[in-house]
Amino acid sequence: MSDMQAFIEEAASLLGPRGFTTDPELVTPWLTDWRGRYTGKAVGLASPSSTAETAAFVKLCARYCVPIVPQGGNSGMSGGATPDESGAQVLLSLRRMDAIRELDTRARQVTCDAGVILQTLHEAAAAERMRFPLTLGGKGSATIGGLISTNAGGTQVLRHGTMRAQVLGIEAVLADGSVFDALTPLKKDNRGFDLKQMLIGSEGTLGIVTAATLRLLPEIGERVVAWVGLSSIGAARELLLHCEDAAGDMLEGFEVLPAHCLESVLAHMPDARAPLDGNHAWHALIELVGTADAEDAVRGAAEKMLAEAFEKDLLEDAVLAANEAQADAFWLLRDSIAPAERAIGPAMQHDISVPVAAMAKFVEEASPQVEEKFPGTRAVGFGHLGDGNIHFHVLAPPGASSGAWEADEGKRVSAFVHDLVDEFGGSISAEHGIGQVKRDELGRLGDPVALAMMRSVKQALDPDGLLNPGKLVPLAKDHATA
Repeated sequence: MSDMQAFIEEAASLLGPRGFTTDPELVTPWLTDWRGRYTGKAVGLASPSSTAETAAFVKLCARYCVPIVPQGGNSGMSGGATPDESGAQVLLSLRRMDAIRELDTRARQVTCDAGVILQTLHEAAAAERMRFPLTLGGKGSATIGGLISTNAGGTQVLRHGTMRAQVLGIEAVLADGSVFDALTPLKKDNRGFDLKQMLIGSEGTLGIVTAATLRLLPEIGERVVAWVGLSSIGAARELLLHCEDAAGDMLEGFEVLPAHCLESVLAHMPDARAPLDGNHAWHALIELVGTADAEDAVRGAAEKMLAEAFEKDLLEDAVLAANEAQADAFWLLRDSIAPAERAIGPAMQHDISVPVAAMAKFVEEASPQVEEKFPGTRAVGFGHLGDGNIHFHVLAPPGASSGAWEADEGKRVSAFVHDLVDEFGGSISAEHGIGQVKRDELGRLGDPVALAMMRSVKQALDPDGLLNPGKLVPLAKDHATA
């Protein structure tokens, strides 16, 4: 019996028929990333039902030296949860671990397993008149463990921060199968390094998140959503500054998108309609919220905020959603940009950030530079203006072959965009993670000292390199061709 066959039999015995499978029909759907750029092979699919099972399985993998690729909802954008083509790696799904262990409204916190889907958490919190202050377009498939591992952002970062800001405690299985238990939240704890923060954003390369304690907030009493027409992204920046002054803590979200994005969504969704009449070069989606005791104040603040903006010529047109259904319809337009543009054809999609004050300037300068250097392309920037996160998509010339263009000119496009980001003092990954898509670019552009620290931490916690190999951490230059 080969070592791999022995591993498979022990894994099946350990986890049972629901917990481990090599059946191609069950494994294959999880071998390709969400964007369809990477497809790998795997020994099998492990689906433990508890932290104890996860720890035992990781110990088994360590004994047989089988690399592990952790996977949440498989909705990531950077290929960080996809195995390589060797067939020697095993997929570790946390989707069966979906229990909400405790929801404490008085402490305003919830402890849940890593496999809990974000929308499920939203619904559980809402049932207790609370809310979890992070959301994104993929909330129906993204899991808590995946969100933590990639330090996900979303549309509420402006007010509440990324996933890192929501995590009060973590439980994780390390490379040797030991369990790091830091679920209990402490406001003060000076016992050295904040190790849970090191695991957040590590993309499964340092440990496998199995549970977390997260902060909750009181439910929203009222939200008011506005759709605004603008002449430029520079005008959007001025409007944002006005809204921050006028609305204060009520301002929950501020998204911007060019006309091209809205047109793409309307073509992709025949039943959708444009919120405003007339043509506008840019659009902003603004959300204000308030607690139950401030309901009247929110709409009044929104009306006053927009009226003053009109007086200052900060916008061309605006409409307030009349009800929750219309508010949801406005947000659906924003959340549908990625699939709508994906349907158009191949594109290089860049999740980048620059200093907040420089975001408008970056889009205004980078878009024409990209289109001039790569004739026939179309550069489109949209995203979270309030936190400097730009989703900068470069659409291929009409008729370009998807795989061929992305592998050739597309890579040169991305390198050029990343160089521009670097010139602005920004980051080549704002909220989607590095994965395998950007690992080499991080090695090319990253600070050598920071990269050396990352490699040292990886070596210390995972000396055999079994946790999500080939992701996030760039190889040292003397091993770059290994």
